[in-house]
Amino acid sequence: MLLTVTGTACGPEPRRTADDFESGQPVLSLDELDPVVARVEGTMIRRSDVEREAQAQHGEDTVPAPAMGSPEFDRVLEELIDQRLLALEARRRGLHQSEEARRRLALAEERILGNVLVETAIADAVTEETIRRIYDEQIRLIPLGEEVRARHILVQTEEEAIAIKALIDQGRDFAELAVAMSEDQATRLEGGDLGYFSREGILPAFGAVAFATPRGEVSQPFRTEFGWHVLTVVDRRRQPPPSLEALRPNIARFYTFDQLEALIEGLREEAEIERPDLTPLLAPTPERGEEGGVAVGDDDSPDPDQPR
Repeated sequence: MLLTVTGTACGPEPRRTADDFESGQPVLSLDELDPVVARVEGTMIRRSDVEREAQAQHGEDTVPAPAMGSPEFDRVLEELIDQRLLALEARRRGLHQSEEARRRLALAEERILGNVLVETAIADAVTEETIRRIYDEQIRLIPLGEEVRARHILVQTEEEAIAIKALIDQGRDFAELAVAMSEDQATRLEGGDLGYFSREGILPAFGAVAFATPRGEVSQPFRTEFGWHVLTVVDRRRQPPPSLEALRPNIARFYTFDQLEALIEGLREEAEIERPDLTPLLAPTPERGEEGGVAVGDDDSPDPDQPR
C-alpha cells in the first residue's frame, strides 16, 4: 500500500486567463474543485485527501472514491483528523527533528516522488490514441471464425419433429410454427430465434447441424440431450471482434506495466549503481560460530568431571 501524506497547506488558486473569461465558461476555484472537508489547528484536509486515503486503504486506485457524506467517507475523514492531530503533536514535541523521523520522512518522500513520476509518465503515455492503436493491432491478430444465426423448434419425439418438418416443406412459416409448437420457452415467443452463435457457444451436436445447413434451408430432424430439433439458418457472418470498450481495461493495464518497466529499465541503464561487498559481514566468525551463536569448546575453563 502506498503511503498517503496529507499536506498541511494548500497551493494558490488556479489563475484565470483571458481565454477563460472570453470563453464564457465558469472558472472554478480550488475550493470548488476540491473543497476543504475539515480544518485541524489551522491546517486543511481536502476531499481529495480523503479519496486518496480511501483508495490507498483498498490497495488500488481503481476502486471508486467514496462520496462525500457517505459512511465510508466520514470514517476515513475521522482517521485523517486523528492522523493530523498526532503529526501536529509530534512536531510540537520536536520529534520531526529526530534522526529516526528524518530517515522515515526521507523514505516517504522518495516513495511519493516516485509515485508522482510514474503517474505522470503513465498519463503521458497511455493516451486514447495509444489505446486505439494497440486495439487495432490486437484485432488484426485475433483469429475470428464464423457465426450462424438460426431458428429452431424443440419437441420431445421424433414423430413430432418429422411432422413439423413436413409442414415447413409445405410452405408453413417456420417462426409461426415455433410459436405454436416449440417447447423451448426461452425462444418460442421469438419464433425460435437463437441469435448469432459460434461453434464454441452451442451444444456440439446442435452446432454440427447448424454449421452444416446452408443459409435459408431447413435441417432434417435431429436429436440432442434436450429432445428433437428442426432448425433453419437465417444468416451467416464473420465473427465480430471484441469491442474497444471491452478490451480497453486490459489494454490500459498491459501498456501501463509495459511503460513502467521501460521507465525503470531506462533509469537503471543511465544510473551509476554500486553494491558494496557484504560478504565479510555475512561470513561466520570464531566468536559467532557457524550458526552465528557463541562458540563452545574453545574456552580454558576446567572440566568439573576431570581430576585436577
